[in-house]
Amino acid sequence: MIKVLLLEDDVLFSETLIDSFDGSDFAFTHVSDGEKFLNLAYEENFDIFLLDINVPLVDGISSLNQIRGVGNTTPAIFITSYKDKETLKNCFLSGCDDYLTKPFDSDELQLRIVSVLKRSGKAIDILKFDNLIYNPSNNTIYRDDELVIDGGKVAELFKLCYENRGKIVTKEMIASRLWSFDADYSEGSLRVYVTKLQKLFLNKKIHNVKNIGYKIEF
Repeated sequence: MIKVLLLEDDVLFSETLIDSFDGSDFAFTHVSDGEKFLNLAYEENFDIFLLDINVPLVDGISSLNQIRGVGNTTPAIFITSYKDKETLKNCFLSGCDDYLTKPFDSDELQLRIVSVLKRSGKAIDILKFDNLIYNPSNNTIYRDDELVIDGGKVAELFKLCYENRGKIVTKEMIASRLWSFDADYSEGSLRVYVTKLQKLFLNKKIHNVKNIGYKIEF
């Protein structure tokens, strides 16, 4: 999932915008004023910010200025009705990556987001399998939009199996991915993570290849 923090005080516009992304790999968190935006931006990690300018308490430009002032480099796109050059200049001076004037097409916004993520080095290849979605940018796994794995070794094991789909994933490959070079691990601990991964799959089975490793038929 691409985690989006949306700062927009127009509730109807926000709901329409979020609905237009329904069924996509975008997960929106919506706030209606700058203070709530800042609190969330400080406390959580997001893949991208979408900000209106004229919002209550702390305006969008000031909000982004504050975030940039503490070293937060999360890509940001302003979505606003302002079209004058001075506002555009202030937006980019505050540290935004792109600027889109209302009204706009949701497809164009999605393309802008993907483009900004690529330029910032945060482009992410969402991995999908059945109803599971793996986001390598924050090592999370969702099932039907519900977070089921929040980082850790199970997520890494899922990625390793996906990268080697149709092939045998050896125990050595798993150990190398899940543990550091000098870390101690046992056959039992390795099987624990394989079992946890198996529980994520509803229709597929992880096959044990005796004395070698495992294989999932993606």
